[in-house]
Amino acid sequence: MRLWEVEGGQCVRVLQGYASTLYDLDWSPDGKELASVGSDTEVCLWEVEGRKPPRVLRGHTWIVYGVAWRPDGGLLATSGWGRSIRLWDPTTGSCAQILRDLDHPDTNFFGVAWSPDGKLLACGTVLQGVRVWNVTTGSQRGVGQAHATWILRVAWSPDGTRLVGGGEDGHVSVWGASEGTQFLRLSGHRGPVRSVVWSPDGRRLASGGGREGGELFVWDAHSGERLAALQGLASVLYAVAWHPVGDRLISGGSDGRLRWWDLQSGACLRVREAHQGKVQALKVSPDGKRIASCGDDGAIRIWDVHSGEHLRTLRRDRPYERLTITGIRGLTEAQKASLRALGALENEADE
Repeated sequence: MRLWEVEGGQCVRVLQGYASTLYDLDWSPDGKELASVGSDTEVCLWEVEGRKPPRVLRGHTWIVYGVAWRPDGGLLATSGWGRSIRLWDPTTGSCAQILRDLDHPDTNFFGVAWSPDGKLLACGTVLQGVRVWNVTTGSQRGVGQAHATWILRVAWSPDGTRLVGGGEDGHVSVWGASEGTQFLRLSGHRGPVRSVVWSPDGRRLASGGGREGGELFVWDAHSGERLAALQGLASVLYAVAWHPVGDRLISGGSDGRLRWWDLQSGACLRVREAHQGKVQALKVSPDGKRIASCGDDGAIRIWDVHSGEHLRTLRRDRPYERLTITGIRGLTEAQKASLRALGALENEADE
């Protein structure tokens, strides 16, 4: 936030928060690590058990919006507003390759996703549809450029034959992976589609977004029929994950809460306080037992996907991490709140 002197037009002061927003995260194929990206331009590799500080990969020059581990674990792709996608060797932490949109060099990128066989990499863009690279040959092509919008998230079908993208214009589009033909263009969202996800069997799609109140829709992935529109979300949807067992979804919203949904009844089964600010991303672990969330507060929280129990928080140390302020006199409530936000502990509940 900038404070300006009105008459002269001079910036008097710049006020900055400490926490960097985390926009996306992904599990390593073996489930032992998590990769996260966000507003501080850094790529962090976390040991899931939380015994070590994260490894930090540097190279991006602007906000990083997307991260995806190649299915074999050999490469990590990150994408953002620095007009490039970086491919990293997760073992050494070195940047193995930089991809750019050769047809539109000024293109910035959003969410990124690998095809199930690890040969193709798709990424949403600003006004250029979805770009798809064959990482082995280096060739690239455009998909969905007929309807210019911001494609915020992309996802491959489980069999790798189709690609779905969620747009700033409120549409969900499904394309053929090989030739890029548009199969479906689904309408109904009244605001940006911020999350798209396939059901494990590839028969349905879930999309989340909207504006006030939020929207969570379930679609037939072949006919395009809208099968469900879940109500009572109480916040704008930013993240959706398909529950690994049963007919359920998990959502994360602008109110910082996670919600478990039953698709048959449309009922909200469980609500968990997760983050200060928006929940930006949700990913289920490869073994289907845990789910990781990240958001505006710069933290990663790991949950038991079945019970909703909070298992662990991963966070880089803040200025007053683990400082005990219990019993300290002379602090106002506002000062205590600020210290807690920066890592201080006032009582056991804060831990």
